Amino acid sequence: MHAANSAFARLQDASWSSNLVTSHAPPTPELESLLLQGAVNVVAAAAILVLGWVAAQSAARWIRTGLGRISHFDQTLTPLIASLVRYAILIVSLVAVMERFGVATTSMIAVLGAAGLAVGLALQGTLSNVAAGVMLLLLRPFRVGENVQAAGRSGTVREIGLFTTIMIADDLSFVSIPNSAIFSGVIVNNSREPFKLINITVSIDFSNDVEEAQKIILDVLKSDSRVLRTPPPATGVVALHEYAVDLLVRCTVANADQERVLFAIQREIKNRFHEAGIAIPARRQASTQRAEPTINGVKAATGHVTH
Repeated sequence: MHAANSAFARLQDASWSSNLVTSHAPPTPELESLLLQGAVNVVAAAAILVLGWVAAQSAARWIRTGLGRISHFDQTLTPLIASLVRYAILIVSLVAVMERFGVATTSMIAVLGAAGLAVGLALQGTLSNVAAGVMLLLLRPFRVGENVQAAGRSGTVREIGLFTTIMIADDLSFVSIPNSAIFSGVIVNNSREPFKLINITVSIDFSNDVEEAQKIILDVLKSDSRVLRTPPPATGVVALHEYAVDLLVRCTVANADQERVLFAIQREIKNRFHEAGIAIPARRQASTQRAEPTINGVKAATGHVTH
C-alpha cells in the first residue's frame, strides 16, 4: 500500500512539472508577428493623429494670417475657409488611422454616412446654424468690421463662423450669437450706407420766439463743415405741448462722422440758446381760490359750520 501511494505521488509530481514546462513555452512566431504588427499600428496611429492635429491647427493659422495680408480679399470668408481646411485635414487623418488598422474605406464611408444621418437628426438645431452661416456668407447682409443690429444685440462684427457670429458690443462686451438666430430675424446694418441722417428733437419754452430758435439751429448746422449741404439741413415745429414747443433738427452727415456731429451740434445749440435767452420748458404751478359749496350750513371742503 505504501509503495502504491509513493508511485501515485511521483506521477502527480511529473504531471505538475509537465504543465509548468508547457505554460512557460515560448510564443509562436505567428503570435510574435501579430503582437509586433499591432504595436506598430498603435504607434503609427498615434503619430498620424498627432501630426494631423498639428497640421490642421497650423494650416488654419497660416490661412488666417495669409488671407489677412491680402488687402482686396473679403475677410468675412477667412474664418470659414480656415475651418473647412482644418476639418478636412482632421478627416483625412482619421481615415488614414482607420486604414492602418485594416478598415475598408468603402465600409467606413457607409458607417460614417449612417452615423452622419443619425447625428444630423439629433442635432438639427446645430446644423441649422451651419446652414444659416453659409447663407449669411452668400447673401452678405453684413461683413466683418461693420456695425449691425441683429438678434436683439448691437455691435461690430468680428467673425462669421460655421456655427456662431461673434460681435463686439457697443460697450466692448464679447457677444456670440447662433447664426440661425441672426438669419431668421431682422438685420440692421449701420455701416453699409455712406451717409447717415441725424434727427433730434429740441424743446423750448412756450413763451420763447420760435422763429429765433429755428434761425439759431440752422446757423449751427450750416456752420459745421461736416454737415452736408445736399440735402440741406432743416428744422421745424413737430409738436406743441402744454408748456413746450418741440423743434425737429435734421441734417445729413457722413456715416463715420455721425456720432461726433451729433454731440457737437447738441452742445452748440445749447450754448447758443443760453446766449440768446431761450429757455428750456419748465412746468408751472398756479395757485387758485374758489368758494366751496355750503350744504345745511356746513362747508363741504373744510367741515366748518357757518353762522
